[in-house]
Amino acid sequence: MDSALYNDLLQKGRFITNYKPVLNRRAIFSDYSEDYIIPLEPNAYGVVTIKLRSIRNNIDYAKLVCNGETFLMELTETIGEFDFYSVSYRLSNELIHYHFEVGNGGTRCFYDVRGVVKDPNDYFDFRIRPGFKTPDWAKGAVIYQIYTDRFYNGDPTNDVLTDEYRYIGENVTHVDDWNKYPAYMGVREFYGGDLEGVMQKLDYLQDLGIDAIYFNPLFVSPSNHKYDIQDYDYIDPHFGKIVDDKGDLLTDGKSENKDATRYINRVSNYANLEASNKFFASFVKEAHKRGIKVIIDGVFNHCGSFNKWMDRERIYENQEGYEKGAYVDKNSPYHDFFRFFDENKWPYNGTYDGWWGHDTLPKLNYEGSRELRDYVLRIAKKWVSPPYNVDGWRLDVAADLGHSPEYNHQFWKDFRRAVKEANPNAIIIAEHYGDPSGWLAGDEWDTIMNYDAFMEPVTWFLTGMQKHSDDFRQDLLGNADAFEGMMRDAVYRFMAPTLFTTMNELSNHDHSRFLTRTNHVVGRVADKGYEAANQGVNKAVMREAVVMQMTWAGAPTIYYGDEAGVCGFTDPDNRRSYPWGNEDKELIRFHKEIIRIHKENRELITGAGIILHKDYNVLAYGRFIKNNEIIVIVNNNDCDKEIEMRVWHTGIPRESTITRLMLTDAEGFTTEPEEIPVVNGSIKITLSKTSAVVLKGRQDDGKNADKESETKHVSPLQKLEFLLH
Repeated sequence: MDSALYNDLLQKGRFITNYKPVLNRRAIFSDYSEDYIIPLEPNAYGVVTIKLRSIRNNIDYAKLVCNGETFLMELTETIGEFDFYSVSYRLSNELIHYHFEVGNGGTRCFYDVRGVVKDPNDYFDFRIRPGFKTPDWAKGAVIYQIYTDRFYNGDPTNDVLTDEYRYIGENVTHVDDWNKYPAYMGVREFYGGDLEGVMQKLDYLQDLGIDAIYFNPLFVSPSNHKYDIQDYDYIDPHFGKIVDDKGDLLTDGKSENKDATRYINRVSNYANLEASNKFFASFVKEAHKRGIKVIIDGVFNHCGSFNKWMDRERIYENQEGYEKGAYVDKNSPYHDFFRFFDENKWPYNGTYDGWWGHDTLPKLNYEGSRELRDYVLRIAKKWVSPPYNVDGWRLDVAADLGHSPEYNHQFWKDFRRAVKEANPNAIIIAEHYGDPSGWLAGDEWDTIMNYDAFMEPVTWFLTGMQKHSDDFRQDLLGNADAFEGMMRDAVYRFMAPTLFTTMNELSNHDHSRFLTRTNHVVGRVADKGYEAANQGVNKAVMREAVVMQMTWAGAPTIYYGDEAGVCGFTDPDNRRSYPWGNEDKELIRFHKEIIRIHKENRELITGAGIILHKDYNVLAYGRFIKNNEIIVIVNNNDCDKEIEMRVWHTGIPRESTITRLMLTDAEGFTTEPEEIPVVNGSIKITLSKTSAVVLKGRQDDGKNADKESETKHVSPLQKLEFLLH
């Protein structure tokens, strides 16, 4: 810098406003958040205001490049040290994609979802779909996933009985010891958990602070996982109510389900079915009274061989009020619901198409039957409508439905219309691995189970483990660059409505428990045994992960029992029973506190996000909206770490203090506040091993706006420094 200009600045104690320092790239910012897209979910044919931020008096111009057209942005607001440039854009009903161009003197750069770049690439543009909205309640909602059979047995009279029926070659069994580990081939084991049990534990869930329950499938089904649906119209009486209980078990040498009259009566008797649906409606009503939403699982790609449309087990063959199944009779009204490879095998034709070759999972043939499509769309409406009033669907293997990509997309468009017409506030969440962007354009799914942009990156970074515990990668453990890259590459496929509702899980029914991943044991229960999943686990790493889960953009989703210290390798060991009476009460208390922090700070719901600092086993990021900032720092090293990092680009004033809301480390956790000074836009903090800290900048109380503009406590030299910092 010219020395005369520098001396003049020091002597006069003010800025020379026409001087433009070098371009401050760190200050340039925009993203999918409520301060930068206004409104966040604009209507079709409405107007959206798009904003870009820079350091004060630092750029000559900002331009919005939208759908190939360029619009000059206007400096519309200056808050503290930041200038905000805006442009209002008239929408049609078509997708728009955009990035920014910024100029300073002879310097020009671009800004897209990757940040500041030299050359723009449409692939990384921000995107807005006019009219694409997701329910406000689902944004940042704390969801609790329940695998019903393993949660709590509230009504022993509806328990599956030993020898009640036969499933995959063997009779089913009732487990008398609630704490028994699931058998390796335990799909025939039933612990007795039911909806009455969840009803009895609603006080616990409400006290924990959850906003929604996501249930694994509840419909009539012969397995404990219930992903082989038998009847989509009814809640399984083994989860609901059995009011008429008669018939025989499969004893005395009987081995065919057509003789399992106790089971047949329980699941086909309309008195039991209607009573179960009525009880479920009362459950949802009680949950809603407590402010808890209910999401159910929709398994529409395939059904089960027990399904009344197929009836391979001949359960419905002679029951009053039921048509013949497609397996039983070639003239069944359900014949076209399935594909048969041999049309000359009736009666009892087993040559149908099974999903991935499984004859227990008949693939549904939507292209061959308009009646099937209409039936499932009626089911989609039924459960989100009165008297059930469910708040959303989770869709199993959603990308597999149908026999072609074209039909798959058409079906989900039809499904969305059906659901949203019946209940506009219902959420549609799809199970999906890989690029979901083709389904997330605003006319099919709302969001996804977030494997690629949450579960996997967090697991690799904190544990080095693959999500099934099938591999350990030393090169990914603590690799903050890899973490950021995975997150960025996955998140750019989202738009704002999806981003803030995406289901962020650490564990679920398909993968090993996160707590088990912290022990770095590669394997499954078949080769390692049950106890190996419990040994050497690190609860401090688990707490780090939960801090990230509750502060990252999306809907944090707790798999039942994770909060209580449940371990387990992948399916079926991940489906251990909830340890009532043996819970890790300290871990539960930690979950309650971090959930409270999540819900009390709006920037964690729809705020902006930015990576602030990276190092080996160290990650720091900020979430912020106007006058509200959260800083999260994770030190996953096995030693203390002194960290000095900039925080000013979240909006935190350069000379201020921030307050610690949560600290977790190897010794436990605390919510005792502690003040940390911000000096020239940076903080210095020492974190102990395997720790995470949540720091709060300002709380918007209407008193901060004027303070931001005050400069009397900042020297001219400091001002010069942070223009260049």
